Amino acid sequence: MSGASATSEKIPVRAYGGPTTVIEYGGLRFVTDPTFDPPGEYPMPLPGDHKLVKTEPSPVTAADLGRVDAVLLSHDEHDDNLDNAGRAFLPEVPVVFTTVSGAGRLGGHAQGLAFWQSAELKRPDGGIVTVTGLPARHGPEGCEPISGDVVGFMLTSDDLPSVYVSGDNADLAHVEEIAERFAPVDTAILFLGGARMSFAFEGALLTLDSVQGAEAAKTLGARRVVPAHYDSWAHFKEGRSEIEAAFDDADLADRLDFAR
Repeated sequence: MSGASATSEKIPVRAYGGPTTVIEYGGLRFVTDPTFDPPGEYPMPLPGDHKLVKTEPSPVTAADLGRVDAVLLSHDEHDDNLDNAGRAFLPEVPVVFTTVSGAGRLGGHAQGLAFWQSAELKRPDGGIVTVTGLPARHGPEGCEPISGDVVGFMLTSDDLPSVYVSGDNADLAHVEEIAERFAPVDTAILFLGGARMSFAFEGALLTLDSVQGAEAAKTLGARRVVPAHYDSWAHFKEGRSEIEAAFDDADLADRLDFAR
């Protein structure tokens, strides 16, 4: 698809395992949900002996990334979205956009964005990048007291195609709301993987699965989809092969870009 090709040339995106991607946008460099730890286990603050298990090493360190102008942190409360090395990295970045509650916990230069709230960053060439916080829900309806707040993001600028970062969203109704305001989206970085935990919400989805990811891409009119957060952790139930199959079934295979 020519749109995907043009977008790929215009907005560089690299995926580094888990939820961590680097987006070069308007001369600025954004990092999503920084995770750089080696494989290991992270205790969960829930009744019972539950752990998040990281299974694969991160292919980069924070230092490998070079200059970073902003972090887009969908939420700060789960180690698979902000691990120990990622947390240590935050103070080195000029601004961290995240949930309103997360900004209160992190302090420093963390800036909370409520749903639909925007902030502006100056581009090196004098232009403006607008970062808009977007609706997301990390599980079934009513999950927030247990799973916590989460936020997605849209990057827009007058002369650049838009970039959507879903964060850990499991609600296609939120995707429809986003599409009403922003479709068509050029690049959608979708957190997929069909995350489930047997002890949480009766095994309900905590993130989009592959079929829902294809549906989200269609709803958004996305010309390119960069899958993220589908590997490197034990709680993901679907990986690259399931994503490819779902997008192929939906006649959207030419929009996929794994950006590795």
